[in-house]
Amino acid sequence: MKTIYSFIFCCFIAHTSFSQDFSDKITLVIHGGAGTITRANMTAEKEKAYREALNLALQNGYSVLKQGGTSLQAVEAAIMVMENSPLFNAGKGAVFTNEGKNELDASIMEGKTLKAGAIAGVTTIKNPIRGAIAVMEKSPHVLMAGKGADLFAKEQGLEIVDPSYFYTEARYKALQEAKKEEKIELDHSENTKKEIRKNPKTGFINVEELIFTEGKKFGTVGCVALDKFGNLAAGTSTGGMTNKRYGRVGDAPIIGAGTYANNETCAVSATGHGEFFIRSVVAYDISALMEYKGLSVKDAANEVVMKKLVQRGGEGGVIALDRNGNIAMLFNSEGMYRGYIKGDGKSEIMIYKDEADK
Repeated sequence: MKTIYSFIFCCFIAHTSFSQDFSDKITLVIHGGAGTITRANMTAEKEKAYREALNLALQNGYSVLKQGGTSLQAVEAAIMVMENSPLFNAGKGAVFTNEGKNELDASIMEGKTLKAGAIAGVTTIKNPIRGAIAVMEKSPHVLMAGKGADLFAKEQGLEIVDPSYFYTEARYKALQEAKKEEKIELDHSENTKKEIRKNPKTGFINVEELIFTEGKKFGTVGCVALDKFGNLAAGTSTGGMTNKRYGRVGDAPIIGAGTYANNETCAVSATGHGEFFIRSVVAYDISALMEYKGLSVKDAANEVVMKKLVQRGGEGGVIALDRNGNIAMLFNSEGMYRGYIKGDGKSEIMIYKDEADK
């Protein structure tokens, strides 16, 4: 008799846990890149443009969560906003390789099943994050690269564009400057404020005039989300390094380095000098510290970003989120475009180091 009661009790507990409603904890966190982003070199017009773009990404992702959508769908919605903006080094705003091409990387992972998908070095997928999702959901693979990934995306009915779609004058000029200096720049190389010019025909400011070009800026974009079902997801998208050569791939499409999600621990998206993030397996390391040492998401992120990465010479940051809606937005660079929105609609967008971190 006791065995029967025990069985019934276990079934009740299982049902209760599976049907738990996380609506009051839904959370979405985004980043739009880290680097030498300082108040001294940021004009009011540029700051306004970035804050507006980040807010649109937050609101689009939040709308999905609020309407009962999944964390995966919310991550997709938020990242697509940033991929469609030339302000970020992802999608439309991707930087140029040494050959004068735009090669895009992206990855996605869901915390419930640990399923993941990624693409690297693609040149025709309008929204790379959708390519990563297609790999996860429509193929037996985790990572596809180059022409094969482009072809797969086309076969799956994703929006395909001519490579010229990704051309922006500001990014092309950055490539020429990098070539002059014969060195690889992580996004842009310019140390002075530019005067913001308006289009003489329309009277409006050209979007490309608003692209932040001071010093090093790791323009990778990313998002982590928690939905009403208690599931986490993480996604990352990037155009890589200005003047990169020979098929270089950074951390953004590498599961465990630039992206990771596990319902038992956290969801993470990173931005920074990819080689260091790959060597340190940054995203997974944060999860592992939570799983094996019992650290909070913020303490784990602090251990990896502010200690390990600094000791190894790596620059950049992460956004991380656990299943209780606790967030971490930590970086060891001068600044990081970042923001979050909670279940009650409360949101905050930050750029500089002196703004409060969560």
